[in-house]
Amino acid sequence: MPGSTGPGARVTIAEIAQEAGVSVATVSKVLNGHAHVADTTRQRVEALLESHNYVRRRSRPTHTVGLIDLVINELDSPWSVEVVRGVQEAAAQHDTGLVVTAVHGRPADTLRWLDNLTKRGSDGVILAVTVLAGAQRRKIQELDVPLVVIDPVGNPDASIPSVGATNWHGGLAATQHLLGLGHRRIGVITGPEDVLSARARLDGYRAALESAGVGVDPRLEVRGDFHHGTGITGAEHLLALPEPPTAIFASSDLQALGAYDAVRRAGLQVGRDISVVGFDDLPVASWASPPLTTVRQPLSDMATMAARIVLRGVEEVLPGGMRRLELATTLVERESTGRPPGH
Repeated sequence: MPGSTGPGARVTIAEIAQEAGVSVATVSKVLNGHAHVADTTRQRVEALLESHNYVRRRSRPTHTVGLIDLVINELDSPWSVEVVRGVQEAAAQHDTGLVVTAVHGRPADTLRWLDNLTKRGSDGVILAVTVLAGAQRRKIQELDVPLVVIDPVGNPDASIPSVGATNWHGGLAATQHLLGLGHRRIGVITGPEDVLSARARLDGYRAALESAGVGVDPRLEVRGDFHHGTGITGAEHLLALPEPPTAIFASSDLQALGAYDAVRRAGLQVGRDISVVGFDDLPVASWASPPLTTVRQPLSDMATMAARIVLRGVEEVLPGGMRRLELATTLVERESTGRPPGH
């Protein structure tokens, strides 16, 4: 066989796959007892494994069901917890195992995960706000593994199913809420420019201002990254302006809570001296002091839907040739917003 060095050489999964005319993932599924392999294919692969005396590193009962991979940037955020919870719920309903990998945006971690994916023979992959280079995406496609993206970075690939929320409408609703309270100078702390959801929220913010006849002021737009730290620095920048805003729309709850810290350091009070709106409606939003007005995006439901697409097939879950699904956002009003001072 190609790559074998002699009679005693240990054949590899890749060599078995080449001789059988199937993918590496299919061989891995046979080795691990996955049910989703055609009988004729399974028999062909099993025969080759036996003829080459392949030593199985591990085995599982043939009734054991599949396995899906969830790849996420980080695990130490409430956002990630909600996504993991949603995927786990769907996996449990289908008696499917779940492997969670945090790559922290590091190429080396991504490559290590891809190598492990090949060995595991997973039945599907869910990417949550994770950047994959073209070569890495092709690697997954070569393994013939279903792939779904949650909140894609950049413009979604039309060939890859993706699940998100109505981010534009959420940004619009948040800004319209502040306009309805009488605010006219509304600052915004955005998310990363290359993230589709962040751009959509900013566009919704701008659309609300323009619809109300309030000009978009670039000085009131501060770049952020969805994290607490840029909420602090972004709000500090806005509050230091000669004409500071009377309200701030933060593109994530973590940034909104960072803005809380900046407001307090400035000797001001959230909800009385300046209004703050977030985005996500993480559990911490209702625990904040004062409780945070925010846009709820159904993170857990988004993750559950992504898992269902992987487990049941895109054609069954997204009929009519759809490849992009957006779940509705809703504004949740709490005590962090009020009328501008003097109104």
